Amino acid sequence: MPRDYDLLIFDWDGTLADSIGRIVEAMKMAARSAGYAQRDDEAIRGIIGLALPEAILTLYPEMDDSQVVAFRQHYADCYMTMDAEPSPLFPDVLESLAAFRAAGYRLAVATGKARRGLDRVLKAHGWEAYFDITRAADETRSKPHPLMLEQILEHCQVPRERALMVGDASFDLLMARNAGIDAVAVGYGAMPLEALKVHGPVLAIERFAELHSWLSDSTN
Repeated sequence: MPRDYDLLIFDWDGTLADSIGRIVEAMKMAARSAGYAQRDDEAIRGIIGLALPEAILTLYPEMDDSQVVAFRQHYADCYMTMDAEPSPLFPDVLESLAAFRAAGYRLAVATGKARRGLDRVLKAHGWEAYFDITRAADETRSKPHPLMLEQILEHCQVPRERALMVGDASFDLLMARNAGIDAVAVGYGAMPLEALKVHGPVLAIERFAELHSWLSDSTN
């Protein structure tokens, strides 16, 4: 029987929002614009979840600081062009989050996005005040460091054993492990479930609605 939780923490890209394809294409476009060799889809999907500077350096370890800054701007310009209309939420996300709130769960976001980008998509969905707290990568430590989750726990005054992290990348699950928090792996985002199961999630799902069903079963 699943443990009871008070706080549900969600990654954004690839977990709540169907944005992985745009991220991959924007990274390729940025490479073309900046004059670097393009990395393949698998390599780019493998860095999603990291803060952007760490992601760029993982793909291009030869870059110096000024080159990372320049590449980051190329990426931001490319992504904003494609994301004029924010990426849609995955099926069942809107309904499930509403059900979680109605059931009394506290909700949070822990994302590799920058604060500016996160605020933009939250505003687009009318969610400026929807979550108890949101943390973005440029205002804390990048995943998989646990600081992002520790700040969320402190803000919500919830013990780590009563919190659950939900994400689609190994960095999400490793961050949860580093913080001593249970994690749920989702297999419809950046990484397949088989690659995520090695990190010991308490649940592995292929549809967001499965999380709602699992949590509902735990309270019966």
